[in-house]
Amino acid sequence: MKDKRILYVSSEVVPYLPETEISSMSFEAPRMVNKQGGQIRIFMPRYGNINERRHQLHEVIRLSGINLVINDLDMPLIIKVASIPKERIQVYFIDSEEYFKRKATLSDEDGKLFLDNDERSIFFAKGVIETVKKLNWAPDIIHVHGWLASLLPLYLKEYYKDEPLFASSKIVTSLYNQSFDGALNKDMINKIKFDNLPVDAIEILRNPTYNNLMKVAVDYSDALIIGSEEIPTELQDYLNNCQKPVLEYHNPETFAEAYTEFYNTQVLS
Repeated sequence: MKDKRILYVSSEVVPYLPETEISSMSFEAPRMVNKQGGQIRIFMPRYGNINERRHQLHEVIRLSGINLVINDLDMPLIIKVASIPKERIQVYFIDSEEYFKRKATLSDEDGKLFLDNDERSIFFAKGVIETVKKLNWAPDIIHVHGWLASLLPLYLKEYYKDEPLFASSKIVTSLYNQSFDGALNKDMINKIKFDNLPVDAIEILRNPTYNNLMKVAVDYSDALIIGSEEIPTELQDYLNNCQKPVLEYHNPETFAEAYTEFYNTQVLS
């Protein structure tokens, strides 16, 4: 992977959030590419329960200050950055007073999903893409982890389809068993429609369940990775019929060689 540019976009990353399949792989995969001489960037949300002082986050003024329009409202984008100790890996944090200040990640203390998770996912997708544009850093591969990041493939291929920086970028999405019950805000489809995205592409989001969000990500990805030993049967069936390269599950001890070969032979070829 020497000199290849890989952008990792994840809903959670170790050491900033507790260890899960997603947060661990969102650290291990970039570390692997970094060791192979690749160039990486990691993006995640700056949730309010991330300790900024302990992790030494600081705002990047030159990247902040963009307003993102979400459902006809201007939302200021704040970008922060930190370095993972000992790894020489920089992590960029998408921040917003409106969406990410609360001292929690995706649900409240009773385990209920936040009502604005739909808007947070739109903000995150747009925020990542706008920041990478400001960095003027054209990735060879964009690897997406976690359902909060799942709108990025859709937005990149539709809303930003004329952006030359991403003309050659390939999108890989990892699918995990880390889902949620029920559905996000039923008005989600209208908020995405506001960005003039094709209605047929997002019709499935009239019912914004975990499976349906991930199906949209599959539709707009160039290749897929199964990130959990088991994923929902509905998603497995969808993958079986997607006619795109799919890498089967590999555990943390054996993933490195498989991911490297998949990137090189199935994604970049």
